[in-house]
Amino acid sequence: MRTTWTFHNPSQLLFGRGAAGQLGDCVRQLGANRVLIVTDRALVEAGVVEQVQTPLVEAKIEVSIYDGGKPEPPVALVDEVVAAANAFQPDLLLGLGGGSNMDVAKAAAAVLAHGGKAADYAGDQVVPGPVFPLILVPTTSGTGSEVTAAAVLADPDRGTKFGILSNYLRPSVAVVDPLLTVSCPPRVTAGSGIDALTHAVEAYTAIDNENFPLPAGERTVYQGRHPLADVLAQQAIELVGQHLRGAVADGNDIDAREGMSLAAMLAGMAFSNTGVAAVHALEYALNKVAHTPHGVGCGLLLPYVMRFNAPARPKQMRRIAELLGQDVSMRDDQSAAHSAVTAVEHLKQDIGIPARLSDVDVRPEHLLEMAEMAFSVKRILRVNPRELTLQDMQTILESAI
Repeated sequence: MRTTWTFHNPSQLLFGRGAAGQLGDCVRQLGANRVLIVTDRALVEAGVVEQVQTPLVEAKIEVSIYDGGKPEPPVALVDEVVAAANAFQPDLLLGLGGGSNMDVAKAAAAVLAHGGKAADYAGDQVVPGPVFPLILVPTTSGTGSEVTAAAVLADPDRGTKFGILSNYLRPSVAVVDPLLTVSCPPRVTAGSGIDALTHAVEAYTAIDNENFPLPAGERTVYQGRHPLADVLAQQAIELVGQHLRGAVADGNDIDAREGMSLAAMLAGMAFSNTGVAAVHALEYALNKVAHTPHGVGCGLLLPYVMRFNAPARPKQMRRIAELLGQDVSMRDDQSAAHSAVTAVEHLKQDIGIPARLSDVDVRPEHLLEMAEMAFSVKRILRVNPRELTLQDMQTILESAI
């Protein structure tokens, strides 16, 4: 049983409209003169990379660009970034993009500092020390990777993903500029936004810190819910409820973009300390079977897991309903929990997230395999507020088919 909790975050956060214009100062304060930007071709073509590169060049910083980033990034991309860094000899990596690009930059920073391959650091608290100097700049509002301790990569040879979890992966500086998210397409805005909501809900409903079941001698970045994470998660849930529909409907709605940028960052700060749980375990299995984008998969599964967890978290479910605009003052706990689930389902519908597993071509014969795969992800299932059996996993999936 744990009796204390901790909170980890990047060394510095810079948030606000036009924050990217201060990147030259940020890099100089870290003593760097040469920067390798880790990004993707779409952001180059959209002019976003230029928005980041310009203040660096104006600060007399030499810049090289790696633009091979891809969604659901294969681990081979880390090798490519490391090779680009060895050729250019930067003082600092700057990860620019969605969670995929930032995760590749994080993993590359670990390899540049400690050698080997990205897979050598798979697991919890394997990275042995500080990583290569790193700044992260998001262009979507979802993963919160700019503030988290995780990098998730795909292993195409095995058809699976693996995660690197270490507080050393948190960057020296996170620069969150809502103006950089304006070019994010509606579908990506929806998927990333519902991902942020999932992070916040799982953080807020996680197992209590004092009951977190960490085996003796095992180390982890996750620790269950605690008061500081609760504050952050609640604010993130409310912001998503207020702004996600607007950001999807009109990408030029800067107020909505700013609200979602803040929501994703706060949710990232919350879940990267408490942990994610059953939604994410099930999403790993869903991604392998249906190849759904991570955020879409999480959003699809979220209300079904919330319904399962409701008996263990009645107070939190009532609060989630309130934060999403529901009046539950005269309702009992069961009815209030139903309102929270319904609010998420309506949000999904309004922004175009698939409602059921059958909508993404999952068939009943897939469910046992998916349940078994999800049930094996013990490091995050222990964060869930309600203990899960293999049959429970299958029952949740059956309710979602």
